[in-house]
Amino acid sequence: MMKIKESCITSLAAFVLLFFCLNTSAQVPKKIRTIIVDPGHGGTDAGAHGEYEGTLGSLEKNITLAISLKLVAELKKELPGVKIIPTRTTDVFDDVNKKAQFANDNHGDLFVCIHADAVALKTGSRIIGYKTETYTTTRYVGKGKKKKKIVTPHQREVPVRQYFKIPTQRKGTSTLIFAANKTNDKIKAMQNSDNLFTTDNDDSTLNINYDSPEWKANALLYTQNYFKKSYKLGSLIQDEITNMGRENLGVWQREKGIRVLSATQMPAVLIETGFIANYEDERYLNSEKGQQEIAEAIAKAIKKYKDQVENPKILGQPENTTSNNY
Repeated sequence: MMKIKESCITSLAAFVLLFFCLNTSAQVPKKIRTIIVDPGHGGTDAGAHGEYEGTLGSLEKNITLAISLKLVAELKKELPGVKIIPTRTTDVFDDVNKKAQFANDNHGDLFVCIHADAVALKTGSRIIGYKTETYTTTRYVGKGKKKKKIVTPHQREVPVRQYFKIPTQRKGTSTLIFAANKTNDKIKAMQNSDNLFTTDNDDSTLNINYDSPEWKANALLYTQNYFKKSYKLGSLIQDEITNMGRENLGVWQREKGIRVLSATQMPAVLIETGFIANYEDERYLNSEKGQQEIAEAIAKAIKKYKDQVENPKILGQPENTTSNNY
């Protein structure tokens, strides 16, 4: 009986020690040293494209790359001590899982994905002329064996219609974060992490059993924290969008989920910069001015986010709370 008690006490002590170590590391805000910038689509994957009447014929992959390169330049200027790594700098295709793994392998502290939005468009039509159409009518005369079928040809003028896509009235910028129903995907992504549960004071990783309930409990805490951090960054980005005078469509989750957001081991956002299917937005997204303004707004938000995460005392926030975990 004594041996059983001693065994229980030892197991409990080990659990408490592990839980304390994991949570202690979680409660120390880590510096943001690496930011991954991902231009959506690329190469054979063009993404959304302009298809309404009067479109510029834009390809999403080109817009996302142009804005991302400007964002990288802005971040390097605003955050000289931070490593800024783009997932691509040319027109190449990478699978979304490969992009997420790239971010994880480079130990990203933030993942920022750039996209452009689109919606299903309504079809309109107009009459552009007329053409002569031949049609027939059929009648029967007589009865019995003398019954005959008479087919009479006729002609009429019919309109010639031209069909076209109508641009959407929807415009503006929104930010997506990983969906809460994809929490398990985020936890799975952590199982391959070699920098999870580490602090700036201790870069060594713990020998953790990923199947243990205590690891899963802590992974869930980290996932919830990533969700909060992602929402915080998304909100700051949308605030800057409002400040620049663009329509703010808010921070939201897509029920279907987005792989690059759920498979990354860090807070992650995806910014729908505007609508290719909208006349004004498409032209704005293709302009040097529009691309630069959006890049600057996102960079400002990231800088504010970094300051808030790394300096909670300055902002009057509690020093050791889950809202400041990294």
